[in-house]
Amino acid sequence: MSRASDRAYERIREMIISGELAPGHALGEEALAHACGVSRTPVRDALRRLEADMLVSRSESQRSFVADWSLDEIEDVFDLRAILEARAAHRAAERMTDGALARLRDCNARIGRAIAVTPPDIDTFLEQNREFHAIVLELAASRRLSQLLGTLIEQPVVWRTAHQYGHGELRRSHGEHEELLAAFARRDAEWAGSIMAGHIRRAFHAYADAHRGLAPLETTNGRKRA
Repeated sequence: MSRASDRAYERIREMIISGELAPGHALGEEALAHACGVSRTPVRDALRRLEADMLVSRSESQRSFVADWSLDEIEDVFDLRAILEARAAHRAAERMTDGALARLRDCNARIGRAIAVTPPDIDTFLEQNREFHAIVLELAASRRLSQLLGTLIEQPVVWRTAHQYGHGELRRSHGEHEELLAAFARRDAEWAGSIMAGHIRRAFHAYADAHRGLAPLETTNGRKRA
């Protein structure tokens, strides 16, 4: 691949993942070429790569669109993430160091500050949430896990889910990170894996509720439960 193709691929992928290009958005080669500062040929190459990544879909008329996954497809992704990220958390707990734990605590503290303001700083929440999970995966020290998780399209979904969150849902996510930190501090791999699996499943239900236009579920004491 040429440098121009790589540049177009990275730029278009960034626009999709950030939500700048929404699901179902038509991807015109000329407009994308202008946005990426390249000719149409590198854009065409980039769109083929993004189609293989399942970020772009192509119609029968060969027009390209930002992929718009069904709820069943999204659930499959979350199911796979729950399995793989739980395994990553299990391995990370076994390999945890004081320095790594400090990095995770610092990251979650930044999440806490981002969600404490009104309105919440969603961009910082997303950035630090991504960093938190990246640190866990780094500690897992498994190239295979990294490769498998890298094939799952999760960031556009996380972005859309987070922008539906109220303060309660954001606090719940932050609190689950705190539970993970407690498990990591004790080097308890089984506990860490269990918390991570639940963390990912709760995120799916938050996404599904937003997708269906439902309000967050209520607990028995009337507080919202994401």
